[in-house]
Amino acid sequence: MSARESGVAVVTGGTRGIGAAIVERLRADGWTVTGLGSRDCDVRDPAAVDAAFTRIEEEHGKPILVLVNNAGITRDGLALRMTDEDWTQVLDTNLTGAFHCTRRVLGPMMRNRFGRIVNVSSVVGVRIGNPGQANYAASKAGLIGFTKTIAREMARKGVTCNAVTPGLITTDMTKDLDDGLLSAVPAGRPGTPEEVAHAVAFLASEEAGYVNGATLSVDGAMSA
Repeated sequence: MSARESGVAVVTGGTRGIGAAIVERLRADGWTVTGLGSRDCDVRDPAAVDAAFTRIEEEHGKPILVLVNNAGITRDGLALRMTDEDWTQVLDTNLTGAFHCTRRVLGPMMRNRFGRIVNVSSVVGVRIGNPGQANYAASKAGLIGFTKTIAREMARKGVTCNAVTPGLITTDMTKDLDDGLLSAVPAGRPGTPEEVAHAVAFLASEEAGYVNGATLSVDGAMSA
């Protein structure tokens, strides 16, 4: 039995934008997929994560073998005036939330000798940070370090952990951005959620078993 038949895929932040596109792509690849929104599971709360993931496993009668940590928020502002709450909310959601979800699925993945974890970071985590996004940039850079550590810890267990770093992607989160940002994109256009989803689907596949600890840019050469 293939992993697609014996396991479930979970996408946090999976009800809109990039997350919704990932859900649809994984479903098209044959996975049983659950996309979680903020109303379904508060990733900042480990108890809520455990309850939601247990419910998914019981509902489908299968373990979670693919996890896409896509849940993320922004609370932009210059560091000089950024509040503690804005800093903490972004780090707790974008980075600590990914830790809570990952920790929850590692046991089932190890027992099944198969697991795919994909962390959705950002171009701002790998290049010069954007002014006004100290919290967001820190959270997304932290995800890359987290990805590499989990990859090394789990490499002998059949579990991979990789990251994708989207650039300027057309979503609700970017609809109010200045069009001048396009000048920083060598491709000359924003990307689509589907283009990010294609990259995630490869990293989540059985065929990507020897890709581990990698960061795959989906940014129209912004980080080149």
